[in-house]
Amino acid sequence: MRSLVQKTMPTRETLAQHSWLQPIAHQLLHPQLWRLQHESVARGVAIGTFWAFVIPLGQTFAAAAHCTWWRGNIPAAAIMTMLTNPLTFGFWLWLAYPVGSFFLGLPITPDALPTTGWGESLREIGGPVLLGMGIFGFGGAVLSYLLVKLSWRIRVAFKRHRSNVRASRG
Repeated sequence: MRSLVQKTMPTRETLAQHSWLQPIAHQLLHPQLWRLQHESVARGVAIGTFWAFVIPLGQTFAAAAHCTWWRGNIPAAAIMTMLTNPLTFGFWLWLAYPVGSFFLGLPITPDALPTTGWGESLREIGGPVLLGMGIFGFGGAVLSYLLVKLSWRIRVAFKRHRSNVRASRG
């Protein structure tokens, strides 16, 4: 699994040379953005989760750019942007429509789904889908941040407990 991630994930240098990221390329190489520290990993996971749902293309680059401002871990953000990919993005859009419709107070029945052409369909479902994806992005970012912080604390407490048990035995 680790080798697969290393093969598919862009390197620091690749991101720094990308034309969209040139204005912040010097910041992308900052070592803090690449270290596994609990706060930067939690921020990176949250940023990556947010951008995974907000835009369908260029998520990794948007997440990397925002990691420089928020001091998030770039590899964690890049991995989390893969939550939505060409194979799963349709599912998330399909799920975002009823969520967005619910919050807009629109009917969520199958009859409410548009049956006309593409242009008309986009006008009818665009608002609910955008709102639903925004809710997924924001809610996912908050939830993933909290889960990373909680799991990190549990891991540290478990390690501390294990070392205390070893110290008391020996």
